Amino acid sequence: MARWLNLGETLKINAKKYPRRIAFCDSCRSFTYPESNIRVNKLANSLFSMGLVKGDRIAVFMENSIEMAEIFLAVAKTGMVIVPINFRLVADEIEYIVNNSKASAMIVDKEFVPEVEKVRGQFVTIAPDRYIVNGEASQGWISYDSFTADSDAAEPVSDVKPEDIWIHIYTSGTTGKPKGVLRSHESHIAFYLINAIDFGFNENDTCMNVMPLCHINSTYYTFTFTYLGGTAYIHPARSFKPSEILEIIEKNKITFISLIPTHYNLILNLDRKERNHDVSSIRKLLCSSAPVRKEMKKAIMDFFQGVELYEAYGSTEAGIVTILKPEDQMRKLGSIGYEVVGTDFIKLLNEDGNQVKTGEVGELYSRSPMLFDEYFDLPEKTADSFAGEWFSAGDMAVKDEDGFYSIVDRKDNMIITGGENVYPSEIEDVVASHADVFDCACIGVPDEKWGEKIVVVVVPKPGRDKKEIDGEDIRNFCRTRLAGYKIPKKVVVIDSDDMPRTPTGKILHRKLRARNL
Repeated sequence: MARWLNLGETLKINAKKYPRRIAFCDSCRSFTYPESNIRVNKLANSLFSMGLVKGDRIAVFMENSIEMAEIFLAVAKTGMVIVPINFRLVADEIEYIVNNSKASAMIVDKEFVPEVEKVRGQFVTIAPDRYIVNGEASQGWISYDSFTADSDAAEPVSDVKPEDIWIHIYTSGTTGKPKGVLRSHESHIAFYLINAIDFGFNENDTCMNVMPLCHINSTYYTFTFTYLGGTAYIHPARSFKPSEILEIIEKNKITFISLIPTHYNLILNLDRKERNHDVSSIRKLLCSSAPVRKEMKKAIMDFFQGVELYEAYGSTEAGIVTILKPEDQMRKLGSIGYEVVGTDFIKLLNEDGNQVKTGEVGELYSRSPMLFDEYFDLPEKTADSFAGEWFSAGDMAVKDEDGFYSIVDRKDNMIITGGENVYPSEIEDVVASHADVFDCACIGVPDEKWGEKIVVVVVPKPGRDKKEIDGEDIRNFCRTRLAGYKIPKKVVVIDSDDMPRTPTGKILHRKLRARNL
């Protein structure tokens, strides 16, 4: 019976189809498809030699690297499951994910070993001889290079089906404790094919991976290109130096990057000399995690001449749900676009489970072949996120008469002040347009009079000292643009590094609320 190729099989096929094409590269290395396939095979066979079997979880605590990309593909060939852990997490958080996922082995970058060692004794399911380090070996750790050096380069033997789980990834926890999301091979294959159609990607593209590989965004976009036979340039996620990014684009003829608004802001704020690079190879750009404002869109398209700018909305669980295409960027400001290819018509439901009318706010539910299987060991959470076959990430949205959607806010972030519902994104859009503001977040904090009062946390534009920012001036700015009950009661100014974020740049409102501002 015909079936989809799993992700490991696709690498094997591309090694035959594209013998001279680069699959992965970084600042100092490059590997063709045949070279990459051999490296992945050796790692896969080494994992088998350790006694690991199909279905075993491999916890990975690493920064972006070619080795980490290889691990994704090695577990794909073996039928094992990768558990990518955000490298910004600390010991207790690592312990939770390792034990919750029931990991059977762990691969860690050398620099992160000390943090892991703090809780290694509390790991329940990893045997002492199943710890691998990407870097120099140390006591209790096997070097990644020596682990694979003498391994068999032949294709590993394993019966991996498209419906098998490939990735066990944890949510960013913007509203609570991280949940393990189980995603199959075929859900990702659907994503890659849908992207090839909606974005027009092909085997001649070179993607620059800047987003962390421990996050779903990078598993979506990095492996889209290796699935199609293109090239993935792997860049460290913690090293976003805008002038360096432009230099890499010029040198490696990058054609596509997925970035967040903060990244674009940093690039556009470079001085003329630092921006002096040839970026004409860029064909397409994606902005995700937050809407792009009109002025920034214009600046992006002015700097990257002729580029096609896309915005997308999706989630770890649902994949990509909507897309705002280049031709709609200026006429549908603030919109997340319409349904991508393969996504059923979106439902916007009220609290009673009924569909709302055009122009009314409802909770967004979607259905597509990209959907996750379930939350690991959380059947009630899984059930609560679905209305029949339709999934919701908890976002509130509205649909206009042309069929374009706009996110109003996360349901859990909604503020109720004086009996009125206030969506933080509305206040954030206004405050962010102030001349002194680089970024901002709006939260509700307990208040005896109002139930909740609105507090805005502001990051000044580069070059401005936070002591120079006048909170009352920002409040007055809001008075001519927002209803009275939406005016922030308080403005708090912080440095950029103090704004809590997920790896993809989403602001963690719950952490701001926990600060008792």
